[in-house]
Amino acid sequence: MNICIISVGKLKEKYLSQGIGEYLKRLQAYAKVEIREIREEPFTEPLHEKNLTAVLEKEAERITALIPERYYVIVLDREGKQLSSPELAALLQKECVYGQGNIAFIIGGPLGLAKSVLDQADFILSFSKFTFPHQLMRLILVEQIYRALTIVNNEKYHK
Repeated sequence: MNICIISVGKLKEKYLSQGIGEYLKRLQAYAKVEIREIREEPFTEPLHEKNLTAVLEKEAERITALIPERYYVIVLDREGKQLSSPELAALLQKECVYGQGNIAFIIGGPLGLAKSVLDQADFILSFSKFTFPHQLMRLILVEQIYRALTIVNNEKYHK
């Protein structure tokens, strides 16, 4: 299984990098995981609707350019469908067994994602109705991918 995580913005906090690094190391037993970062488009507040759309579309162009061909695309958005950890495991297993075996996750920046990115999604996933910092979401995502793959492999991590 190949997993590509496309994320807007660079990680700034060392503790997040360390946590992500730990889960990436654990994930090596189950999948090849690659994280691709795109530059966050600069903006100033207050941000008017027209400017917001322009910022999101510039980021969308960079995101779209990094989505590998023939990957099942899962976009993270708080308006998406919420799954339990076992349900996420089942989705990943289904795509691995019956799909291409390649999954791309997309995490937006502080402003979210352009409609054009959401429209490209095969699945829109929500971790919560809460808004999380996009950098923290990267850590949460890799942990949940690890949890899902331990469920798929019937291992002890998931409780």
